[in-house]
Amino acid sequence: MKKLRIVAFVLVACALFLGGCRTAPIQNIELAPIVSSSGQQRSMENVKNSIIKAGYSLGWQITDAAPGHLVGTLNIRSHQAVVDITYTPENYSINYKDSTNLKHKGNMIHSNYNAWIQNLSNAINRELSYLDVK
Repeated sequence: MKKLRIVAFVLVACALFLGGCRTAPIQNIELAPIVSSSGQQRSMENVKNSIIKAGYSLGWQITDAAPGHLVGTLNIRSHQAVVDITYTPENYSINYKDSTNLKHKGNMIHSNYNAWIQNLSNAINRELSYLDVK
């Protein structure tokens, strides 16, 4: 009976350890459409400001790299994610650029990265939708 408990404990410990090390394929956001309920096209400046505001609301540092190109950096504890954000009045993309302590290897990365990117995309869409209300 004691051996059975030890085996069960080891199996649970291994499951918890492996569960904490989960990786997944990197999921970029490619050409996400920018839709306006009013039918009016967004300006480059409106899109840029919406992306910056969305990023800041989630703790991202957003810097201007070139016209239509921003770089976003998210620092969480000892982890860092860096993304390229390209945009036009019609769409935007968020692509992996670099990371620290996120188990990046090839096309794989810690699964939290994908959640952070999805949250950023949702926040960008939300900020863009506010332009219809103004």
